[in-house]
Amino acid sequence: MNKKLVTEYLQIIVGASLVALSYNIFLLPSKLAAGGISGISTILFELYELSPAYTQFLINLPIFIIGWLAMGKDFSWKTLLGTFWVPFVIFLSADFPYTINNPLLGAIYGGIVLGAGLGTVYKGNGSTGGTAAIAQVVKKFTGLSSGYSQLIVDGFVVVSSIIVFNLELTLFALMCIYVTSKTIDIVQLRTSASKLILIITENEDKIQNLIGERIDRGLTKVRTIGGYSNEDKTMILCVTEQQEAVQLKKTLQKEEPTSFVIFLNASEVLGRGFSLDKYYGQKF
Repeated sequence: MNKKLVTEYLQIIVGASLVALSYNIFLLPSKLAAGGISGISTILFELYELSPAYTQFLINLPIFIIGWLAMGKDFSWKTLLGTFWVPFVIFLSADFPYTINNPLLGAIYGGIVLGAGLGTVYKGNGSTGGTAAIAQVVKKFTGLSSGYSQLIVDGFVVVSSIIVFNLELTLFALMCIYVTSKTIDIVQLRTSASKLILIITENEDKIQNLIGERIDRGLTKVRTIGGYSNEDKTMILCVTEQQEAVQLKKTLQKEEPTSFVIFLNASEVLGRGFSLDKYYGQKF
């Protein structure tokens, strides 16, 4: 088993544990049926006091088969781990002494913890079973993000909860799955402080030298035409870390104040100098 695969299985275990803790600490005590099999188990617990751990495990078994058929063998093994681990941790933490009964706090913080858990599981290319597996199938065949796929699938469960709970709790549950979906996408994209800098200039050589000398970053040049002047210009694209962007901004304001500069947030950057070593493995 290679290092990458071990990391993915650890991500699934950590993420699934967060999912289970969010259920026992926030969602079940607040009576929030925030989508998924956990939402169904919350409804059944309210009606018949059925054990959420056993309920989730039993419902997940046939859904696991769907994930196996649609997503492949590797995904199914990871889904099996998540399917087992979530109810297992729910069972172990059933008597956790610290719980939140306020539905507003449950919706916000439960949504954050649940989203962080699911996002971590998805980064490990796995699933916690239940509608999370269905959401991954929706993502595969529609191209939607994991967060929005989860939002669509869970929405059906939440809306149906109005039959058992009141409208107010249902609205809080909808708030929770919205927070969850946003947190999933943030975790998967690893929102960082990196900046994408666009510089439109007529002095490309000077700016290229400034970038190389002051912050030691690479760049890409795109030939452009000014829409107002119809003159040839160059658009320089450069990705930097936060502090490098601040340093470059001060440099450009001092030495190239007429250049048109745009600073954008880059949620995730892959490539040399970011996800890979900056100097091709050289040691300095």
